[in-house]
Amino acid sequence: MMQSSTPPPPLAERLLSHLFKAIIIIAGLLAISLFIMPLLNKAPSIVVATWQKMTLLQEELPAVRSLPSPLPERHLVDTWGGARSEGRSHEGIDIFAPRGTPIQATTKGVVSKVGDDRLGGRVVFLIGPGGAAHYYAHLESYADIKPNDWVNAGDVIGYVGNSGNAKGTPPHVHYGVYINGSAVNPYPLLIK
Repeated sequence: MMQSSTPPPPLAERLLSHLFKAIIIIAGLLAISLFIMPLLNKAPSIVVATWQKMTLLQEELPAVRSLPSPLPERHLVDTWGGARSEGRSHEGIDIFAPRGTPIQATTKGVVSKVGDDRLGGRVVFLIGPGGAAHYYAHLESYADIKPNDWVNAGDVIGYVGNSGNAKGTPPHVHYGVYINGSAVNPYPLLIK
């Protein structure tokens, strides 16, 4: 039995085939360097932050008079529950200070948000012991922090301002605490 042999494809066709394969390989390598590597570089910080949050959940929630003030040396007034625009009530306390005064974290924890909010303007959210969320709003600017960073109580997280719906008011920080997604009055939790 005689086997018929197929003639090889023309040289130009073989070159085009190799060129097409090379372009696919280069595009794949480019995609890895542009999209996959940055994700892999972030993975350790995300994994560490997730572990830290899980560890914080095992700790006790803040107790009465257990947290330092975000603005040490400033007078604290319980402004919880006061009337606000749009029929809302105040879910935190306002602490007034000169613009640019450093705001300190009231607890250790993991930064979950550094960014803008419609009402709060420039805000920072920290997840602390027991999973309590600590909310700092109306900032002028942020300290050198980003999501998934670890902070300790007393670390500077931002600076007093009047961003968001506080435009036109004296500079202050709005400090709120949320437990299981519900706002709680932070005033009793702060050391006075």
